[in-house]
Amino acid sequence: MIIRIALLLIFAAFTLFISADVFLLLAIPQFPDFITQLGLATLLSAFFLLLSTGLFVIGKLITSSCIIYFSARQRLQRRLLFILAKQQQLKQLFYFKTAQIHYVTEHNRKRLLVADNRQQIKALSTTISNDLKSLKQQLPKNHYLQLYKENIQCRQQQDIEALIQLQQKIASINFT
Repeated sequence: MIIRIALLLIFAAFTLFISADVFLLLAIPQFPDFITQLGLATLLSAFFLLLSTGLFVIGKLITSSCIIYFSARQRLQRRLLFILAKQQQLKQLFYFKTAQIHYVTEHNRKRLLVADNRQQIKALSTTISNDLKSLKQQLPKNHYLQLYKENIQCRQQQDIEALIQLQQKIASINFT
């Protein structure tokens, strides 16, 4: 409604400007100045009406937005969203912490397994060396050297199955 009034005022101002031009062509001396001043006042009042209406509407929207923003319902809704976001963040943190714990424990398990395998290989190789030393007098020198080199080679390659077979071979020599 207010926009229609403002548009009518603008239209009236333009008709006044046109009529001022017409009166100027008719050479009426003071009447065009008065109509021009009246047209300017009408145009200014139309723009002022639009501006004040716009400012009033913006103020009303800002006020209603502030009232809605600070209402109890909106505060509770924001609090609920905050709690849900925090809960989601904690779930993600829990997931990543468990993944990190699983990774670290698996890494430590593998490291301990490798260390234990080395220790077992070293102990088995030492046992084989001791068995070979006890059989040194009973075996031919080249056969002894071959078994000794095979022990060293299997230990360097970390091949526990070959060391077990070597120990069984030495044990079978020991019983024969």
